Amino acid sequence: MELVMLQDTECQFLCNREINEEELERAKEMVQEGYVVEWIVDNLPGATSFVTVDKTRKYYAAGFKLGYTDHSDGVARYFLNNHHTIVIRYRKAPGRAGERGGHVVVGFEVYPKSVAAGVKRRDDGCPADLHDVDEHFELSLSAGSMPVHVSTNRTDLAAQDAEGSGKKGDGATLTIPYTYSVYFREDNSVDWSHRWDLYFVNQEEGSKIHWLAIINSLIICGLLTGIVLMILAKTIRTDIKAYKESSAEKGKGKASRSKTPKLAEKSLGLLDQDGSVDNDADLSSDDEALEDVTGWKLLHGDVFRPPVYGALLAPLIGSGMQLLFMAAGLVLLSALGILNPSFRGGFISFAVGLFIFAGLFSGYFSARVYKTFGGKDWVRNTVVTVVLFPGMLFGVVFVLNLFVWAQASSTAIPFGTLVAIIFLWLGFDGPLVYLGSYYGYVRAGAWDHPTKTSAIPRQIPQQAWYIKGAQSVLLAGLIPFAVIFIELLFVFQSVWQDKSGYYYVFGFLAVVSTILVLTVAEVTVVTIYIQLCSENYHWWWQSFLVGGGSALWVFLYSVWYYFTKLHITGFVSSMLFFSYSFMACCVYGLLTGTVGFLSTYVFLRRIYGAIKAD
Repeated sequence: MELVMLQDTECQFLCNREINEEELERAKEMVQEGYVVEWIVDNLPGATSFVTVDKTRKYYAAGFKLGYTDHSDGVARYFLNNHHTIVIRYRKAPGRAGERGGHVVVGFEVYPKSVAAGVKRRDDGCPADLHDVDEHFELSLSAGSMPVHVSTNRTDLAAQDAEGSGKKGDGATLTIPYTYSVYFREDNSVDWSHRWDLYFVNQEEGSKIHWLAIINSLIICGLLTGIVLMILAKTIRTDIKAYKESSAEKGKGKASRSKTPKLAEKSLGLLDQDGSVDNDADLSSDDEALEDVTGWKLLHGDVFRPPVYGALLAPLIGSGMQLLFMAAGLVLLSALGILNPSFRGGFISFAVGLFIFAGLFSGYFSARVYKTFGGKDWVRNTVVTVVLFPGMLFGVVFVLNLFVWAQASSTAIPFGTLVAIIFLWLGFDGPLVYLGSYYGYVRAGAWDHPTKTSAIPRQIPQQAWYIKGAQSVLLAGLIPFAVIFIELLFVFQSVWQDKSGYYYVFGFLAVVSTILVLTVAEVTVVTIYIQLCSENYHWWWQSFLVGGGSALWVFLYSVWYYFTKLHITGFVSSMLFFSYSFMACCVYGLLTGTVGFLSTYVFLRRIYGAIKAD
């Protein structure tokens, strides 16, 4: 199909499509299930045009019907739309391009029609009268059809009418003639920057729901903020004050019993002891002070003990920061109107560019966390950071693409694009991660902890059921999920149900995302604080898992959405849905997990630094 700007085409024969009986049954199923066709012109999907009941407003529904079903005679009959009238609406281009005679497309409408193969046709294969068509193209071998050939003369067409084709029987086929018309119409009522507004007719109603989502999120976040402030301003401050007073009293008691003034000056309270290996004897001599110390204050010698599998956690934190930078940049620029998701290639290309540039942040944070854990081989950590998460994503996409290739789908990623992705990944992202790692490990170094780690780990007492790993992750993950639940519904609808395939309310998304980050940070801090009060100092991995715990609920919501809202059939289609949903949840989990980890680390440095200082 060829479209030439400002050149109308009354009718153009496209092709004959011959289908067998199996393909015919599949076509009937698609018509019965209401499938629509999507064409794209200048990044606009072909739309079915509607007018409101009061005829005051026009709006679009992306896509157009493949066919329709007729039950007038009591039996279901299926008809295929095989002629399409295309209306391209345009206006003068803004700026210098318009002065030079340039135009921009502001609307793309498609009006489908079903035209039987046996209607009177011209020599070029087009129907003689498109405006008065009595016979429609039925998907049935018994109805018969005649192939249309542009080169045939009227004698040949008459012979085809007499002969017919597509009779039901072994090896029977049905020939479908396709034609189209093209009309260009100037429309100065629509600005190019607002050409998508007609696709989003429910913006006003949707805005009310978005505001409801924001209010819901603010209430949840406000309650959490109050809890965190209460912990910081009341509970922890009281604990620290009592801790220092107890240490001061014990110090005075020891000074009064001391034989020499030097020994009295050297006697230190438990708060001032760093818990290092060299001071183990001093720690054991302060058993009397431990009588007044409970909860999280007991863990000052263990709370910053490096975790198991720290060499795996550090690259995950680095990848999380890389994704966080990319997501924040995309949402912010889209909310400001600088980026437009309707530019599919541009939006994706910019996202890839942000991800590659953020390799600097990935390497920096991964290396600093790795060195803080006591890691020695920073080059190995850099390689793991480059390969671990991006490699997993690329591997999954490549395997899925093999299935899409096997289906001969137009949505398959070309092999050249995959090669380009590998080149960008290893040729640009890898060196940037290396530079960030070098600066983070060699130049910046490890973060200093306010307390030193003792030689012998403390024994962890029996924990309550709600504090244990999996239970606390699931329970804590419910709160961030409640914050994004309503907005998540819009995202799913835009991606999986709306034919436009675009999520466009990035202003609301930016607000909800900000509230989500605050909620994740506060939930993780409160959860880890409760865990430390139970004298469990294994918080490194737990803070990361609690922060990303809502990803589990998002995936469960995806499963529910699949079975209740979508009508996806076929193994490959279902596999693609669950695979892409899983990858999206992994990205979301890395983002929120990194936020939870870093916010908890800052919180613990603050409170343990407070009990260390006099």
